Amino acid sequence: MRILIACDKFKGSLTATAACEALRDGLREAGSSDELVVCPIADGGEGFTESMVVALQGEWRTCDSHDALHNPVEARYGMLRNPDGELQAVLEMAEASGLRRVPVESRNVLYSSTFGTGLIIRDAVVQGAQRILLGIGGSATNDGGAGMLAALGARFHDAEGNALDPVPASLVNLATVDTADLIDLPPIEVACDVENPLLGPNGASAVYGPQKGASEEEVGFLEGALARLVQVTGTQEAAETPGAGAAGGLGFGLMCFAGGRLRNGFNMVADALGLPAQMAAADFVVTGEGSLDAQTLLGKAPMGLALLAREHGKKVIGVGGRVDPIVADCQWFDATLSLESFGLSEDECMFRAEELVRKLGGEVAGLLRHWEDE
Repeated sequence: MRILIACDKFKGSLTATAACEALRDGLREAGSSDELVVCPIADGGEGFTESMVVALQGEWRTCDSHDALHNPVEARYGMLRNPDGELQAVLEMAEASGLRRVPVESRNVLYSSTFGTGLIIRDAVVQGAQRILLGIGGSATNDGGAGMLAALGARFHDAEGNALDPVPASLVNLATVDTADLIDLPPIEVACDVENPLLGPNGASAVYGPQKGASEEEVGFLEGALARLVQVTGTQEAAETPGAGAAGGLGFGLMCFAGGRLRNGFNMVADALGLPAQMAAADFVVTGEGSLDAQTLLGKAPMGLALLAREHGKKVIGVGGRVDPIVADCQWFDATLSLESFGLSEDECMFRAEELVRKLGGEVAGLLRHWEDE
């Protein structure tokens, strides 16, 4: 039999690659002689780049960048050839402008920007990228993409012609945006898995600002800064586009000023990795992530894979650090396995995740033998 093992990350404990490999090792230790195909997956969040680089045997590149508060960091991204022979850069905004880069006690969304993400894009262009795939989950920012644009050559000024820093605290005073010196950009495809507009009660500031440390008063300030950006640039229609509010409005900035095309993150990964063909060649499928819950069913990577499995008539096992009953009882997974079955605390499960996922690989082997004998 051919078993496709395609997991997303177990956040805080295992990368997608490590989770897939732990399941594979558990299957082998249980005596499986099947062909075990490891294919780490992701949607638009953290792990997006690694899943592509590992599966497609790309190369890692590094460049100097900045975190959301403009502290210097070394960032990495992937470079690979797509089936058309184009040199394609794969990167994620969380690598530079993500919450994971900024300690909780240091977070200040009014002064955070996507400048570091723009620096990675610029480096990829300098290195010859003919297409860019960009995942925009996990942001620490709410600047409408202004920081990214500044790194690519845009300039922001107040009514007196003074230069403004591309952060929300300054954008409330915005009078003009000069994009004359914006560098030439290749096509940019944006992995985006939310449908929030830029402004309003379902917009970037109201929905995601508090997650980035914004108080109720600061949420109103952030809303005003983004509204000013829209007013000055005359981009009201784009601001209302589903996904414009993704990553604190980075989706909006990419669409309006960088020619970005918003796409479903899992579908982008599936296309790049040739998952439909891999699914057609598999007999059974194993997927998973740290928590299989209601959010999973709203379109995260394991759900995307489960739907693809259904299209090809394949049985699929879901493996999670925890599995919510809403997933265990749903129609999309033929079986689910959870680290909760070991009766350990959440902290211990996370600390021992690789060992425990490997043990679940043995249980997967038993399920597969049972199904094969049916």
